[in-house]
Amino acid sequence: MLNNIGLPGLLLIAVVVLVLFGRGKISSLMGEVGKGITSFKKGVAEGNKELDDATEDAAEAAKDVTPDKDKA
Repeated sequence: MLNNIGLPGLLLIAVVVLVLFGRGKISSLMGEVGKGITSFKKGVAEGNKELDDATEDAAEAAKDVTPDKDKA
């Protein structure tokens, strides 16, 4: 359905949005969208870092599970 919009259709949509909302409102909205994307990327990076840390901690804990031969 959206495959055949084309450049004229996109320009028409852009003009209608610009007329309805005005330039100032659109620029502030795009600024908020940019902040949201930045925040989302930061959250994903922190989540990946936490998962990596947890994986490393689990690997470190499971690294040496063999009993000492001297104590047996």
